[in-house]
Amino acid sequence: MSERRAVVARREPDAIDRLLINALQGEFPLVEAPFAEVGARLGLAEAEVISRLQSLLDDRVLTRFGPMFQIERMGGAFCLAAMAVPEADWGRVVEQVNAFPEVAHNYRREHALNMWFVLATETPDGIAEVASRIERATGLVVRLFPKEREYFVEMRLVA
Repeated sequence: MSERRAVVARREPDAIDRLLINALQGEFPLVEAPFAEVGARLGLAEAEVISRLQSLLDDRVLTRFGPMFQIERMGGAFCLAAMAVPEADWGRVVEQVNAFPEVAHNYRREHALNMWFVLATETPDGIAEVASRIERATGLVVRLFPKEREYFVEMRLVA
């Protein structure tokens, strides 16, 4: 269910969607039927939980649903990256950058560097290689901001 999505949502989530989004953050049940357990907590059938989650992804309300791994422990790497994208090229560049499976998140900012994204690669050397491929695809410079220290701050979004 973690298919790459564009940035803009097609609809607003309803009250049940919001409850589901809130229930799916953190502490996802590690049981044989996790969607049934989530549904039981919310008074929903397992099939409705799965259907609503897929709809939230299809409608771009959610851009991703899946586990977060500590990739460095598996020999991989994460790196924050940014680009200065001309407004006229924004849509094209978003599509090109998001087409890379190594792009984990992509955010628009009001700054000279207006596109920020996270690269996740199987090896530390993969970061520079993917950044170079993105530069060739977009014609724009990718600035890399490697992590110097790691902090854990739990972020829970309230829908």
